[in-house]
Amino acid sequence: MEKSMTEEINWDKLMAQALQLHEIDAGSYSPLVLAYMGDAVYELLIRTRVVNRGSMQVNKMHKRSSALVKAETQAKLATALLDEFTEEELAIYRRGRNAKSVTMAKHAKMIDYRMATGFEALTGYLYLTGRYGRLLSLVHDGLEKIGELS
Repeated sequence: MEKSMTEEINWDKLMAQALQLHEIDAGSYSPLVLAYMGDAVYELLIRTRVVNRGSMQVNKMHKRSSALVKAETQAKLATALLDEFTEEELAIYRRGRNAKSVTMAKHAKMIDYRMATGFEALTGYLYLTGRYGRLLSLVHDGLEKIGELS
């Protein structure tokens, strides 16, 4: 029988089935692995918002998205959100911020890059643990605090 349109969809279950995923302990991953995942998740959220603002040239969408995902902006988000992080979230953020990466973004200051890595690690952790509401709440609050939601 077909599910009704108003019935809640369990995206976690659908994704696990489609991609043949197994249970993981996100806390056991290195902070750079969490940041790797968080980078993709955060960029997808930002691109979704940019596309939602209306059709425009892809180059303009890219420039707008790039401005919001660059290390400097993510560092501003992290700074604006520090007081909102739980103890667990702060520990994940610090692990990411203090991780020693082999590479660094070309046009980023080291401090911004480190803080961005911490923010991405937290984003990846929240995503991998299925805490989507908390993830979206932090992204919303951060963007609002830095004046990017209007």
